[in-house]
Amino acid sequence: MIDLSRKDEFAILTLNRPDVLNALSFAQLERLDRALGEVEASDARCLILTGAGERAFCAGADVSELAGRSLADELDGTRLGQRIVGRLETLRQPSIALVHGHALGGGCELALASTFRIATPRARFGLPEVKLGLVPGYGGTQRLARLIGSSAALEIMMSGRSVEADEALRIGLVNRISASDDPLEETIAFGRTFTRWSLQALRLIRDAVRVGAGLPLPEALEVEAQLSTLSYRTQDGREGIEAFLAKRAPRFEDR
Repeated sequence: MIDLSRKDEFAILTLNRPDVLNALSFAQLERLDRALGEVEASDARCLILTGAGERAFCAGADVSELAGRSLADELDGTRLGQRIVGRLETLRQPSIALVHGHALGGGCELALASTFRIATPRARFGLPEVKLGLVPGYGGTQRLARLIGSSAALEIMMSGRSVEADEALRIGLVNRISASDDPLEETIAFGRTFTRWSLQALRLIRDAVRVGAGLPLPEALEVEAQLSTLSYRTQDGREGIEAFLAKRAPRFEDR
């Protein structure tokens, strides 16, 4: 199950299968896809993604579904997971993964695809597929390496070990650790550092970083130039300049 709720400008999506550590069955992936579509179509300004229960954010794929499949089914399943996790990364709204307990395999890959990651002290991250003789398939090999560097990512994936919250902060896997009694409220406070700005500008910044990360610097700078120029042509870009010159607060309309 997936629960979708709302608090002020925040959509809150909760993976709700605590009896199986919020594992991602194929049916759960389809539910996640539909929920992300609802968020994208809403007037929410940020998505917070979390998991139900005390033990896990998401422990990854539902392994009971992985045995005995055909080659075509295996490839289709991987591509399904990549598409839905990728949808989170390119969502119209920025996203924050609030991670407590285990974020393993597909759960770690969901966190990696989020714009930001906030961990509680009990959070544990990992891509342990090697322990099953497998390779991460929902984008983990690529996003982890781009986030923390190839060498550190390879060490984590090839050992299959889990990364505790303190190490995750040190290596740049998470943005911060919440020591609050109410980590959701702390996550909302973090989100409010950017939800007042134009969603158009926020998305273009994210696109520049995401697309440029896979390109040589000269090509990445051209991507930046094009997206920066585009921002001047948006209604919010014009409003921002006019508001600055008039010495007033801008009134962004996400257009």
